[in-house]
Amino acid sequence: MELLLVKVLWSLCVMIICSLFGYLYIIGWVKPERVREKLRKQGIRGPPPCFLSGNVPEMKKIQSSVASNSISMEFSDLGDIAAHDYTSTLFPYFEHWRKQYGPIYMYSTGSRQHLYVNHPDLVKEISQSSYWDLGKPLYVGKQLGPMLGNGILRSNGHVWAHQRKIIAPEFSMDKVKGMVGLMVESGLEFINKWEKRVMESEGGIAELKVDDDLRNFSADVISRACFGSSYSQGKQIFSKLRTLQHTMSEQGFLFKATNLRSWIRNLPTKSNREIWRLEREIESLILKTVKDREIKSMDGSNIENDLLQMILEGAKSNQLDSDSSNRFIVDNCKNIYFAGHETTAVAATWCLMLLALYPEWQDRVRVEIAQVCKGRFPDADMLPKMKTMKMVIQETLRLYSPAAFVSREALEDTKIGGLAIPKGIHLWTLIPTLHRNPDIWGPDANEFKPARFANSISDTCKLPQGYAPFGVGPRLCLGRNFAMVELKVVLSLIVSNFSFSISPRYHHSPAYRMIVQPKNGVYLILNKI
Repeated sequence: MELLLVKVLWSLCVMIICSLFGYLYIIGWVKPERVREKLRKQGIRGPPPCFLSGNVPEMKKIQSSVASNSISMEFSDLGDIAAHDYTSTLFPYFEHWRKQYGPIYMYSTGSRQHLYVNHPDLVKEISQSSYWDLGKPLYVGKQLGPMLGNGILRSNGHVWAHQRKIIAPEFSMDKVKGMVGLMVESGLEFINKWEKRVMESEGGIAELKVDDDLRNFSADVISRACFGSSYSQGKQIFSKLRTLQHTMSEQGFLFKATNLRSWIRNLPTKSNREIWRLEREIESLILKTVKDREIKSMDGSNIENDLLQMILEGAKSNQLDSDSSNRFIVDNCKNIYFAGHETTAVAATWCLMLLALYPEWQDRVRVEIAQVCKGRFPDADMLPKMKTMKMVIQETLRLYSPAAFVSREALEDTKIGGLAIPKGIHLWTLIPTLHRNPDIWGPDANEFKPARFANSISDTCKLPQGYAPFGVGPRLCLGRNFAMVELKVVLSLIVSNFSFSISPRYHHSPAYRMIVQPKNGVYLILNKI
């Protein structure tokens, strides 16, 4: 009897193991291979994947090889910095495969199938596709959940359309013009701080690392714009969001992800516990701010007309239950803080780096500011007249766009150009590669030449969709007007008060931490004008 029981248990174990292996084989190989075969039949190639892990081992191997061969970057000519195509160090596997398979190829992370698309014609097709067919990748949204939830940056379909309807009007140019005064007010705080540093320095020359001051400025601006009188609470949220961003970036979550990540995220590792703690604290701060706002506006006389109020009213109009309403408010507040704060501050940092490298453009911008502002602080009527400033910003966003990718997922079987894209395929367009493509921008694509933007984008490059610092198509960044105005304000205040050059302490090393930013910060030598 005991022997029979042992045989039955052994048979059950064998059946379970065989069933599990069969399930993994179907999920990890058979289904992905069917998708890959559909792409192969259309002439699309790519690196051969491994069972379960896809191309992740090769990606790690290529990344490790590049890291060991480029421990530090040295530039004999400062002009080499602008020309440096950092995609070869940040995303070497994409560049390696692009040279091997061309501007369109497929690769895998676990059972997920990806299509790398940097062909100009297909990028144009993606930009014109309906957001119902192509949405933001669902798995990336889950991994970025603690940071962005299901807010406007990551949501799809009806949810995204509803969020856009609420948020878009708050970033119209008319609304943004009304924020110029608070941008100037926030900027003057750190300008006065810099002036004091220069005056106290020997010889009236100071060395500063500008990154943190620009982040504080941007945090102050978006906090005032979003929170109105509650902006000080908004700045606390920014601080915790930045810590959360760094913690999540250290996990290498984006392209090293495999199927295992879905359950690893639920394990109480040290990193995960830190992420969960920060997520709870951020949510608590946002909901406390909402509660304070509701108490203030109970009598109807103290209702503030800011973005937070629009989000609150949007949640009410959607007739959501309490938990869903809180989730809607928290997620969209986090999205706007991240998009409106971090990316703009980093873009301003890259602008200052390039203006320091190219003093002739710094002088041209300074002359323009003097002519337009005539000794006054910039206002909404002056900013559109700053044509040279706009050219410099646009060229900076071309060479050093904080956003690294345009990412989409085929939510349904769809067509892009002549390609049939199966449902579930993830499409990736590498923005730096697109922005430095000689076929789009000409042979000087790697050079810093703001004059290329003297006319419209369509006159600047052969394909307008080849310029995508704010994304492409229906998912174009809603805050692009806000970002451009904020950049003009902060740069005009800095350039009109200081002349500056690159410090010898500056080491050029772009890093990818959800956005492309200077790994070690930007150090400048400042002189008060």
